[in-house]
Amino acid sequence: MPPLLAFGAKHPAAKQALSAWCDEVRRANWRQPTDITAQFAAASILKNRRVVFNVKGNQYRIVAAVAYRTGFVYVKFIGSHTQYDAIDAETIEMA
Repeated sequence: MPPLLAFGAKHPAAKQALSAWCDEVRRANWRQPTDITAQFAAASILKNRRVVFNVKGNQYRIVAAVAYRTGFVYVKFIGSHTQYDAIDAETIEMA
């Protein structure tokens, strides 16, 4: 099961917010980091093409790597704010 669906199944309170985030990302056409922050003002741009998204009023965080040329977005981490505080967002990889 893809990580966002698995997380939504395990945390039903996050399911609708994750679905909305996915819909916005699917429609996005990001060519550079400023395109992301124009759409998601609270997003944090990191090195290595990584971005931290706040979801559901900052209750959850998604760390994603963005391939600007192809438009692919790779989820590297999803978790609560507390779980996010325990990881290195610049190097984390999905298990």
